[in-house]
Amino acid sequence: MSSRPGRLSGTSRRPEAITHSHPRPLPTPTRPIVSPLQNLLPSAPASPPTPAPSPTPQIHRLPTWSTASENEDAFLRDARPHFSRLDSQERQRFLAEILNLCDSQQLSFVLNYVSPRLKKDPFKSLPNELCLRVISFIDDPKTLARASQVSKHWHGLLSDDLTWKKLCEKHSYRRLSGAAGYSLSIQMHHHDSALFSTNPISPKEATFAHALPSTSGFTSEISPQNMRTKRRRPKVTSYKSHFKQRYMVETAWRTGGKAIARHITPDQGVVTSLHLTPEYIVIALDNAKIHVFDADGQLLRTLTGHVMGVWAMVPWGNTLVSGGCDRDVRVWDMEKGDCKAILRGHTSTVRCLKMSDHKTAISGSRDTTLRIWDIEKGVCLNVLVGHQASVRCLEIHGDLVVSGSYDTTAKVWSISKGTCLRTLSGHFSQIYAIAFDGNRIATGSLDTSVRIWDPHTGNCLAVLQGHTSLVGQLQMRGNTLVTGGSDGSVRVWSLEKYACVHRLAAHDNSVTSLQFDETRIVSGGSDGRVKVWDLRTGQLMRELSSPADAVWRVAFEEEKAVILASRATRTIMEVFSFSPPADSLGEFYRAPRAASEESSGVMEPDQETAMEEDGISCEMET
Repeated sequence: MSSRPGRLSGTSRRPEAITHSHPRPLPTPTRPIVSPLQNLLPSAPASPPTPAPSPTPQIHRLPTWSTASENEDAFLRDARPHFSRLDSQERQRFLAEILNLCDSQQLSFVLNYVSPRLKKDPFKSLPNELCLRVISFIDDPKTLARASQVSKHWHGLLSDDLTWKKLCEKHSYRRLSGAAGYSLSIQMHHHDSALFSTNPISPKEATFAHALPSTSGFTSEISPQNMRTKRRRPKVTSYKSHFKQRYMVETAWRTGGKAIARHITPDQGVVTSLHLTPEYIVIALDNAKIHVFDADGQLLRTLTGHVMGVWAMVPWGNTLVSGGCDRDVRVWDMEKGDCKAILRGHTSTVRCLKMSDHKTAISGSRDTTLRIWDIEKGVCLNVLVGHQASVRCLEIHGDLVVSGSYDTTAKVWSISKGTCLRTLSGHFSQIYAIAFDGNRIATGSLDTSVRIWDPHTGNCLAVLQGHTSLVGQLQMRGNTLVTGGSDGSVRVWSLEKYACVHRLAAHDNSVTSLQFDETRIVSGGSDGRVKVWDLRTGQLMRELSSPADAVWRVAFEEEKAVILASRATRTIMEVFSFSPPADSLGEFYRAPRAASEESSGVMEPDQETAMEEDGISCEMET
């Protein structure tokens, strides 16, 4: 520290310096200045440093110039025409000279004043075609929803339906089917897909099944034959609303949903079959009862007539065809609860049932035969003879029916001709499950393997190995096959490469139920758990419901899942809904809050919270 005389003389004039009783020593570079108070209290601890005050929010407001003097106004009147007469270089030099005279606070003011004027909306400068091209690269719907609040111009661009159509394709959401509407598209999709069909082991087979580790195989599927559509909401007419609906449903499947009904069946028993239709939930039990519920899980009626357990059934519209241990095939009117016909001919338990159209049913029995029935006339059209043991499962596509048997073979039959076209031989043990899409046949067997067949030539295309126990669950959709076994595992196979894509350690015991669609797999097990898996990644998304003693059946459709489980020796049905709220089906976006096109579109904190909780519903609702 320097000891300039001016500095010393300046400090000697301060009042506190006059009252000192001791002469003040001259500071030197090696001796710091010490105050008299510090000399008197040498042991006093140094006070902690005082923290700087928190910065206050800087709100940049334009000056009002209300305090400008007359001289300032007169100078500005003269400066404006002078500045306007200067060329570009002279203006820059003029501004540079002015800015050189400014301090940091004034330069900060200039920066904040100029920055907003340099910003430019690219969507106003570019043609709409280029703007839409840029938007097409954004695949996050929340980003698009926020962008729609920037201004009216942005809102208009993001209302383009082609943008949302491409986003639907990126997210693999099904396309709209034109005037037919959204619901019909879903029903047709299920009709064209070969859904799995497996049946439970009957009491007469219990001695053999007891040696297996909790073998499974109860019928559970969305009825592909039922083409009636029950529209519970307005038609989806745009890709925007379609995307919103699908996005909200997918979000609910991952993190939301609610149990809209929980009904305890009035009878005890094993659930042998579960079917969902647009109007009904139908379950069959081994106590000879069939219960018909409405779509929300409220019991409508109980169909009684079978003498022993019901082990197979299939709905078509309001018609239900069932069969069981009493060897009868019964035709029911589910709306009235009446039995319309009793079809007799089988000499042992009816194990599987399918319908090829509204009046033709095919049944498979332990008596080794299949029978083709005209359910309107109540007559048997053909008896298909050829298997040497119980017919365990069957699938239909067009005029072809494929049956799997305990004689280790599968057979391809012509429904119209009533003849066997070819026999598929290769398994070493009983066939328990079958899937058929018209181009390929998949069979699952007790020999732990899955075989893929060509239905037109009868050749075995591939043998898929990996399960270590009975393969009792199969479903095929496109080039994807999903299998479930009594070893508790679920496997996803590529039918293009005939290779396993995902190996899921799904359950601690047998897989009793299995179904998948384009995005998810739902599996139920005898360990009492129901799990939802991501089909693409094989990752566990969530567990549905709380663990039970055992899960009999699980079936789901677009926005609903039904679980039949055993809890404390009682058979319980839980119906889960993943439908969007009714008030969320209006227009996609709320209108921008500001009247001008330059509104900032910044969301309030409560909007941000709602967005995180409800997905994109807050940005996309009116």
